[in-house]
Amino acid sequence: MSRKRASDYSPEILALFDRYVHGGLDRRGFLELAARVAGGVGAAALLEGLSPNYALAQQVPADDPRVRTKRIRYDSPRGHGEVRALLATPRGEGRTMEREERPGVLVVHENRGLNPYVEDVARRLAAEGFVALAPDGLSSVGGYPGNDDEGRTLQRELSRESLIEDFLAGAKELAQRPECTGRVGVVGFCFGGLVSNELAVRWPGLGAAVPFYGRQPAAEEAARIRCPMLFHFAENDPRVNEGWPAWKAALESNGVKFEAHEYPGTNHGFHNDTTPRYDEAAAALAWQRTVAFFRATLDPEGLTGPASAEG
Repeated sequence: MSRKRASDYSPEILALFDRYVHGGLDRRGFLELAARVAGGVGAAALLEGLSPNYALAQQVPADDPRVRTKRIRYDSPRGHGEVRALLATPRGEGRTMEREERPGVLVVHENRGLNPYVEDVARRLAAEGFVALAPDGLSSVGGYPGNDDEGRTLQRELSRESLIEDFLAGAKELAQRPECTGRVGVVGFCFGGLVSNELAVRWPGLGAAVPFYGRQPAAEEAARIRCPMLFHFAENDPRVNEGWPAWKAALESNGVKFEAHEYPGTNHGFHNDTTPRYDEAAAALAWQRTVAFFRATLDPEGLTGPASAEG
């Protein structure tokens, strides 16, 4: 069966799906409105087709010889107990140094918990030579439940503030781990893009931030940012993009170093290769830029590079 593409769906259906995955519609509301828009096409089939197929999220499989993975836990600052996370590290030694520590990247999931796509992103970073930590923000409510619908429901039970603090604690945990040089960046997608913006505001020790289509903090918060930033936006994403002009102006007026790219013809979630909104060319270019940005900002000693299968 061939992979579905965003072009297989009308802009109206894609907009309804975006509302659905971000809590603006429940399942019944999506099905009712989609049935009106699509006419004879079954709304349930549309929803199934747009939903993730995690069998596709295997660019770097769990048993890839270039990486090591293990599950770790760290304390939640909000008294939630422990946050569970996937730690992915590259195999082999640093290219130019005898020690094996590498720069770290915190990977922040969407609004549904640590699903297979985000775990794969962590392994991709390890394959590029970084130490990657991907926390599960749903740890306090049992963790990612195995499907995105239930994951979104669980995440809505948690306050945004508590989630952000748990991820901030994860970034600090990563910085002090023996595998890491202490230089840490963050990359996040959708809700994780918002968290990436927030961590840039809240932690002066952050080395770099890369929000993928993430909503922005209040403009006055830009004055607190001390790290360089790289932004990725989809062209067809008004919910996120409407806040960019004010955020961009605030970044510029406060002297924050940043790059921003909008990818023509793309939809929100274009990097996620498990859904029809995935855009292969845009995702590849955005990822290339992300890896290069992290190497430039986090790795002045040139420790990172594609991981070896040895070691």
